[in-house]
Amino acid sequence: MAIIKPFRGIRPPKEFVERVESRPYDVLDSDEARAEAGDNEMSLYRIIKPEINFPEGTSEYDPRVYVKAAEVFQEFQDKGWLVQDEQENYYIYAQTMNGKTQYGLVIGAYVDDYMNGTIKKHELTRRDKEEDRMKHVRVNNANIEPVFFAYPDNEVLDKLIMRYAATEPEYDFIAPIDGFGHKFWVISDADDTKTITEEFRKMPALYIADGHHRSAAAALVGAEKAKQNPNHKGDEEYNYFMAVAFQASQLTVLDYNRVVKDLNGLTTKEFFEALQQDFDIECKCDCTKDGGKCNCGFPCHCTCSTNYKPNKLHNFSLYIEGVWYSLTAKPGTFDDNDPIGVLDVDISSRLILDKILNIGDLRSSKRIDFVGGLRGLDELKRRVDSGEMRFALALYPVSMQQIMDIADSGKIMPPKATWFEPKLRSGLVIHKLS
Repeated sequence: MAIIKPFRGIRPPKEFVERVESRPYDVLDSDEARAEAGDNEMSLYRIIKPEINFPEGTSEYDPRVYVKAAEVFQEFQDKGWLVQDEQENYYIYAQTMNGKTQYGLVIGAYVDDYMNGTIKKHELTRRDKEEDRMKHVRVNNANIEPVFFAYPDNEVLDKLIMRYAATEPEYDFIAPIDGFGHKFWVISDADDTKTITEEFRKMPALYIADGHHRSAAAALVGAEKAKQNPNHKGDEEYNYFMAVAFQASQLTVLDYNRVVKDLNGLTTKEFFEALQQDFDIECKCDCTKDGGKCNCGFPCHCTCSTNYKPNKLHNFSLYIEGVWYSLTAKPGTFDDNDPIGVLDVDISSRLILDKILNIGDLRSSKRIDFVGGLRGLDELKRRVDSGEMRFALALYPVSMQQIMDIADSGKIMPPKATWFEPKLRSGLVIHKLS
């Protein structure tokens, strides 16, 4: 049973929204945030990336930076760039990417649901990153940015959302940089609010799609406040944190690909010989020899390769020395009954990165980097062709059902397994904890 509530959102007046809204704090660095904010004093980056208010080179973890975030947050409210709604509302947030629209409900998620596992996670979190976000929540006494949830498909909620989607939105804009569309509606009707609350109460679980550190930080600060309040009753606003929840079937999970700096001392030929133990390999060059198939063996030395994208589970594409290859995991190298072992991120980690290249800890190794699928195969090719990386490995994307199955099993996915697009824009609505 998932417990949620509406809340009095703090948000920009319609005429200011495009100056306030921003990308999430964790998809760009300080220099990028400073450049994107430019001379726009209303940019939310001044709150979520507050180091940009200081001279270049100031650490994002400097204690002054957190204090400044709260000062700027208050300044935005004092100047009317952010205004709190008069009543508690739910909100609808729609995103359109490449002609496909997904509709999310902005809700107050229950802290205890995170603590007791009703809100399910599929990734590990790092305490240092949790603490950074906890400091930000504490000093602002607010969830400035939402968490990204998925919920089981629900016909009642779908019909309610589509009814609002047929009306004029409160916000409607195209975001810079990515060009994706964003719309926003306010749900203030008491009957609709009750329906949403009751429908979520029927759900056995909610799922964190993206934002595990923000979820942990928000829930832990809420729990802190409960312990610190001698008159705690359980209905205080800090018992909830802000999330945008989407129907699972609407979400797009992209591939999360790997680029590797070296072959662990192996020659290219030795690398391919090791790969052949666990994978069927096919060269994807465009040679016309032998009926259209390359006859040069592995490794291929042709220069006529075209991009190859994995076309099914357990199929991978490898780019090395100017050529794309298809790798297909052989039967027996994975267990269809193991929700983790069947994942392509696990197969590639076990059989290539760890077994052959001795890259065991993806979180700490400096020999590997990760590229979200939105950047495409050309970005993988560019990083290898430039000499920055030795080879690239593209994966077939994880499905939302796989993510939910793993979360339900209580297991944790390997690092860098999922990439969701489009990302939530920040600054459309903020949740205050009191």
